[in-house]
Amino acid sequence: MRMEAFFGFAEQLCDGLCGNEILFANLARESSDFVRLNQNRVRQAGHVRALALTLTLSGGAKQVEGSCDLSGDPDQDLARARTLLAGLRARLAHVPEDPYLNLSLQPTRSERRASACAPASHSAVETLIAAADGLDLVGIWASGEMADGLASSLGHRHWHESVSFHLDWSLYLEGDKAVKGVYSGFRWEPDCLRRRLATLTDGLRAMARPAKTLEPGRYRAYLAPSAVQELMDMLAWGGFDLKSHRTHQTPLLRMVRGERAFDPRISIREEHKRGLVPTFTPEGFLLPPHVDLITAGQLAGCLVDARTAREFGAAVNASSGAPASLALAPGALEECDILARLGTGLWIGHLWYCNWSDPNDCRVTGMTRFGTYWVENGEIVAPVKVMRFDDSLYHLLGDRLEDLTAARELLMSPQTYDGRSSDSAVLPGILVAGIDLTL
Repeated sequence: MRMEAFFGFAEQLCDGLCGNEILFANLARESSDFVRLNQNRVRQAGHVRALALTLTLSGGAKQVEGSCDLSGDPDQDLARARTLLAGLRARLAHVPEDPYLNLSLQPTRSERRASACAPASHSAVETLIAAADGLDLVGIWASGEMADGLASSLGHRHWHESVSFHLDWSLYLEGDKAVKGVYSGFRWEPDCLRRRLATLTDGLRAMARPAKTLEPGRYRAYLAPSAVQELMDMLAWGGFDLKSHRTHQTPLLRMVRGERAFDPRISIREEHKRGLVPTFTPEGFLLPPHVDLITAGQLAGCLVDARTAREFGAAVNASSGAPASLALAPGALEECDILARLGTGLWIGHLWYCNWSDPNDCRVTGMTRFGTYWVENGEIVAPVKVMRFDDSLYHLLGDRLEDLTAARELLMSPQTYDGRSSDSAVLPGILVAGIDLTL
């Protein structure tokens, strides 16, 4: 279903409304290729086409919502949507009033089609297999088009369309030894893939050396962008949601109170303009190009969805309280200088199983995994056996932060629970004077 067809479809639904009913129709469309690889061979390949409709019917201060899948057949889909609408109308009379119902009553319009140069899946996978010849590569390729549409009986008409790709892979050695890499974006560059693969291959050779066991303690460390993403995911868990701040449940509560801060080089923002997520909410509100969350180490703002905006009297600036297009500002550390600046310490490629150990102190615990190495005098010496860390982000992003890399990496979410996720983050690596390992 294309934009014009969806808007016409929604108009037919709105023609059947009664009295003070208001209808918001949200469409999610996906056309994706998936390829699963094992031992550097294609083991499973398929294509997914999905079309889902969500209807929100309100009358006065009451609201009900329902969803259904569509087939692509206009007559069949219209009949199915009308049946869903009739069911919502029957429910509406029996639900209580919603004190936080918040719809955009001012009709707005937008259309955005993010440009991309994504490859044909078979061509990309062929390039990958050829570049990884002789290696045990395990991974999954996902690519294709995603679109979101919104139409309402008030006159809202919004459309967002993007094409992207995501490659999530590991090079396996033996036992529990493997190195992990990702490559995602809008523009396919085979040379970039080959460079990343070559870097991982070097890591795999280092992984073949006898592993080093570290004693618990504090170690100087470099955290690659994929490891930083795990820390940002923890901050996304209540760190930037206005409701969490107002109810004092945020892990950044001490920052809210002015008791703690991050390093002045830490600036975090939500970038709606990046092109993956729609710049409108399901309730019809337009989103700003970006929202500053942390500026120069200090709290700058929060994410406010429609219901939170109504509850706390704020302006809507996000579709939810969790960031979907987070960006951490770069630093001055060049990639070629990372090992030399690290000197002796840990090179951490990924973190795993992260959770809050003490949210009041913004303290996170988790495991190292997939490419953590011991470095001496700027040279990788040996892989490090899996260790647990437990440390506060007020230290890792604060008083122990030494630098951030000048280059940043676009990391797209590999999640596919309700279709391909459009969440992403643009992140640098970070060099810290110490990270606490506990066991």
